[in-house]
Amino acid sequence: MLATIRNRWFDLAAFSVLFATVVVFAFTGKYYVLVAPFVLLWFMLMGINWKTAYWIFLFTIPPSIQYDFAGDTMTLSLPDQPMMWVFLFLFILLWARNPKSLPDWWSRDSITLIVALQFFWTLVAVAFSKMLFFSLKFLLAKTWLLVCFYILPIWIFREKKDFVRGFLLMLVPMLMTVIVILIHHAMLGFRFDKVQKSMTLLYINHVDYSTVISMFFPLLIVAVPLTKGRNIFIRGALLLIILIFAAGIFFSYARAAIVGIAFAAVIGIAMRMRLAAYVMPAFYALIILLMCYMVPNNKYLDFRPDYNHTFMHKNFTDHIISTFQGKDMSSMERLYRWVAAVRMSNDRPWTGYGPRAFYYFYKPYAVTSFRTYVSRNPEQSTTHNYFLYMLVEQGWPAMLLYAIFIAAIFSKAQKVYHRFKDRFYRHVTIGLAMAIAVGFINNFFSELIETHKVAALFYIPIVMLVILDKKSKEEQEKLAIDKDALIS
Repeated sequence: MLATIRNRWFDLAAFSVLFATVVVFAFTGKYYVLVAPFVLLWFMLMGINWKTAYWIFLFTIPPSIQYDFAGDTMTLSLPDQPMMWVFLFLFILLWARNPKSLPDWWSRDSITLIVALQFFWTLVAVAFSKMLFFSLKFLLAKTWLLVCFYILPIWIFREKKDFVRGFLLMLVPMLMTVIVILIHHAMLGFRFDKVQKSMTLLYINHVDYSTVISMFFPLLIVAVPLTKGRNIFIRGALLLIILIFAAGIFFSYARAAIVGIAFAAVIGIAMRMRLAAYVMPAFYALIILLMCYMVPNNKYLDFRPDYNHTFMHKNFTDHIISTFQGKDMSSMERLYRWVAAVRMSNDRPWTGYGPRAFYYFYKPYAVTSFRTYVSRNPEQSTTHNYFLYMLVEQGWPAMLLYAIFIAAIFSKAQKVYHRFKDRFYRHVTIGLAMAIAVGFINNFFSELIETHKVAALFYIPIVMLVILDKKSKEEQEKLAIDKDALIS
């Protein structure tokens, strides 16, 4: 009887939504109204099986579109951001119902502890923020990103088929976006100065686009040996997809993406040679040496640009050449903001100015001799370096935690890789580490970790490494038990 009543209520609700959708569409002519039945179905699915709803959510991330409103002071990414809100609410309910639902192997992992410390210090930085409203917005976004991409995946990715499914659900829509953008760009003659126009609404800008597809690229590469012995059409399709992504990366004309892939190759080789744990300390040592050379006696002033000869070029070759000559506008603008960020940090070294506060305070700290034609910064972009982004907005603790975080990730990836005997998981581990490496380099020249698409490709691979760490230990224990059984 109860089931019959529930079915009737569901039928009534479904037909009501369908009827209302048709009426509203007929009255307004707005096509987005037609998604209402699908929204209802997804919410129904959330009540039946939230894990299946999560797979659908992953599929929506690459094609999601960002909309600006309230005078461009607020943004909304559709359809994935409202889904994140729902999953945040779901997690709160699950955790409130059973605080012990988070497994010990995850909560006690060193990577999770660093993430928790980072989040705690974000709370501190927000509490002392000079732009509280914007900092609170950042905190809310950071919260649902961590819930959706670092916490919920521990219940999603359990078996090999889950890793494969996640890969395919991200690949298919992302491939479609790459093809669409390549077609748009081809119609514009693949011109360097038209790359931003080819993005349509799928990505914020060409940097966001290049970061996303370059981070996914290593996963395509490690898929090649995993398809060995499979159907020739599968391997052929994979090679074609790799070529399409390679074209997308090249024609994005983003230097950081190309350098990121090179750095990923270094990480991959270093992992095999058991040297990955030394890569980041060596990287940090080089940065410290560079700072020791540039800061004393204001040596950095020797690298100030010539304002009249520093501009944006119209082809990629000139863009690269001007970068090495110190005449590229985007590179020199980065220096302009980096210098300002370092000088700002002296006034608030512990808590920074607060998340999303850099833009409102940096110009008085800038050195005018580094000024370029785009220094007015109407788009309100920030430091263009994630380390300095942490330093100036959240203080030295946040920057040091991020530095430790990246080093710890590669160190763990190396241990997991060599602990595994399973061929599939070994390739997956090295692919995930390389994807994070690409993301690290891209964010060395930007700050995109808190954007929804990059966050997904940054935090999900990291928590996958935590999951694989557990699996590798279980495999090792099983092998030890089998070995003891054979001996006895």
